[in-house]
Amino acid sequence: MIHKLATAPLNLVVKVGEKVKEEVDKELYDLETIQQKLVQLQMMYELGEVDETVFEEQEAVLLARYEQAKRMELEEIDEMMDS
Repeated sequence: MIHKLATAPLNLVVKVGEKVKEEVDKELYDLETIQQKLVQLQMMYELGEVDETVFEEQEAVLLARYEQAKRMELEEIDEMMDS
């Protein structure tokens, strides 16, 4: 009982940390979110809100995230099929 009381704050911090990581991963590696950001970036470029250099740099970052997200999705599917 005392052990549970002593470790409760630590367990709470761990759970909050896990939730934060989950939300960050969702933002960084959610395919739909990345696609929306690519469309938004394209629109900003076409409207002249960002120049070509900024567009190309941000597009490269988003495409790299998209590729990573797709790899992660395929790995998850493979793991589900193997089990």
